[in-house]
Amino acid sequence: MTRIFIAVLAVMFMVSGVKADPRSVPTDRQQILLSFAPLVKRTAPAVVNVYAKTIERQQANDALVDPFFKQFFGQNGFGPPRERVANSLGSGVIVDSTGIIVTNNHVIKNATNIRVALADKREFAAVLVVADERTDLAVLKIDVGEEALPTLRLANSDNLEVGDLVLAIGNPFGVGQTVTSGIISGLARTDVGASDYQSFIQTDAAINPGNSGGALVNMRGELIGINSMIYSKSGGSIGLGFSIPANMVATVVQSAETGQKIVRPWFGGTFQNVTQDIADSLGFARPEGVLVVALEPESPLAKAGIQSGDVMMAMDGKSLENAQELNYLLGTSHIGDAKLIEFRRGAQSRQVSIKLVAAPETTKRLEATITGRTPLAGLVVTNLTPEMSEQLGLSKDAVGVVVTDVKDGPAQRFMVKGDVLREVNGTPIDTIETLRRILMQPSHGWLIGFERGGQKVFLRLG
Repeated sequence: MTRIFIAVLAVMFMVSGVKADPRSVPTDRQQILLSFAPLVKRTAPAVVNVYAKTIERQQANDALVDPFFKQFFGQNGFGPPRERVANSLGSGVIVDSTGIIVTNNHVIKNATNIRVALADKREFAAVLVVADERTDLAVLKIDVGEEALPTLRLANSDNLEVGDLVLAIGNPFGVGQTVTSGIISGLARTDVGASDYQSFIQTDAAINPGNSGGALVNMRGELIGINSMIYSKSGGSIGLGFSIPANMVATVVQSAETGQKIVRPWFGGTFQNVTQDIADSLGFARPEGVLVVALEPESPLAKAGIQSGDVMMAMDGKSLENAQELNYLLGTSHIGDAKLIEFRRGAQSRQVSIKLVAAPETTKRLEATITGRTPLAGLVVTNLTPEMSEQLGLSKDAVGVVVTDVKDGPAQRFMVKGDVLREVNGTPIDTIETLRRILMQPSHGWLIGFERGGQKVFLRLG
């Protein structure tokens, strides 16, 4: 009788023109038991905790440091160094049953000791196999003997769509393995993280400190991204989490498995987003594509006939919306791949096929240690080559020498690995030979110009 009444009521609503609400309460036990639990049971065992221990060197006489120098050299400045042990906590994902684990580079950066705790609470010492600062990814290896560990298979992250359901698995705040759910909120997000390849997956699944390096999985239990960071003013999740796409992860994992150095394709050019003003001047209906500003003679684009002023519209059929997307597609490609580039020159649309190549070594890579009575003593430096410029994310016309290590000496107070020396006492530094010649000249003071993290710094030393 009750069922007949409900059916009659539904008919009355339809006749009256009122649409029936598609939402409904569960009507049977099976619907009530709908759950992510089976998916979590399959995927969670492949997510681990990563513990990293680092030795931090700090200076002792904070009171003597000018506030200007604190901007660049930390809160403790130039005093005698002291050491302290710092611990960091993150997450990781097992991607190979032999014990290969992916995490964020910032989780294990400069670590002197790394340990991995599996979901079953067993702990293992980990060895760093690959550390790639440009992607903020790192690969670890643990020795589990002949045991086959649970893994997550990498999905093709280019197939993701906004609105797809996802789970985030990690160890936020060290409380223990935690699973949160959400959707993909956005794709190809730029200018939001530490990676040079700005094309993050955005999700509203709760991600908090400690989740870094953890898994973002789809409903098939595949790894679609490595959780990397959150946007938050409070330090907690507000539904703005970002993950490194699985296709980028795959390139770093491949390097670890083959033992080969990560060498990414090189286009040898300067590129710019197409703004509304540029689109109007080119007669485009909307801003799209990547404007070619300049190309080196050896650039594969130049050899294929592309010129400054052309606008690249697509690569292998995938539309290019901005220069960051081009950079990401290059970062997930391999040396030797053939790519079809669609571009516009004026009102004409054209296509060319190019073969991806590595950046050439046009400057001899010579490494040297700076010694003697100079504030730069202790630096280990090498010439800045096009290949190194590519690795460091510098412009194609960048000059200088790169700091590859800092040993005991005066330079240890203010320079770090990765700094690029640009000039000394007003003289541009293009090679190690130039640097040595300038340092040998008598001087009553030193003006050191270098670049760190894209920021130019000048120091005047007595």
